[in-house]
Amino acid sequence: MPVKKKRKSSGSEESALKKCKITSFCRTQMPSRLINPEDHFSSTDDVVGPEGMEKFCEDIGVEPENIIMLVLAWKLEAQNMGFFTKEEWIKGMTSLQCDQPERLQGKLDYLRSQLNDPVTFKNIYRYAFDFARDKNQRSLDMDTAKSMLALILGRTWPLFPVFHQFLEQSKYKVMNKDQWYNVLEFSRTVNTDLRNYDEDGAWPVLLDEFVEWQKARLAV
Repeated sequence: MPVKKKRKSSGSEESALKKCKITSFCRTQMPSRLINPEDHFSSTDDVVGPEGMEKFCEDIGVEPENIIMLVLAWKLEAQNMGFFTKEEWIKGMTSLQCDQPERLQGKLDYLRSQLNDPVTFKNIYRYAFDFARDKNQRSLDMDTAKSMLALILGRTWPLFPVFHQFLEQSKYKVMNKDQWYNVLEFSRTVNTDLRNYDEDGAWPVLLDEFVEWQKARLAV
């Protein structure tokens, strides 16, 4: 059975899980072992968890927090952050035609290039909401939302540091799917000076409040 994310975990497990939560760069490494499901799944498990995920990342020479791991999870259609099922693993690796670390390493540039296409980027961004969401909840807890936004938009959206600061001091404890989707649209269409923001548009209240908060700061 898949490991429930909601259960209490030990300090070491929690630390390992956080490491598998996806933001940095690749490190060069050339292992020679096959990407074999038996390397990461025991005979009784159908899920690879944080420890197996770290081992997999080490095999392919990528940090667990690298955004490539999010793209890979999207390609594998993984349902839960920090975990791959054996079915997802085999189906995904077959689709990518990867049976060795070197072959998957050869796909890393391809995986990263997926982020350059606006439509694909939007699909990955939307996928990330359900991927990172606790399946017992309809919304993302705000800490997870901030981490995922930093991963996906932190390097490309000039207003992200300000938006992150707004979230830090706001009353919001969760981010729902509509808010999540609209943050991407906001980042793509609203200028950094916010002058083209349409207050009468169909933006969620969270973004109305962000604009009001930022304009008040700029006016000081």
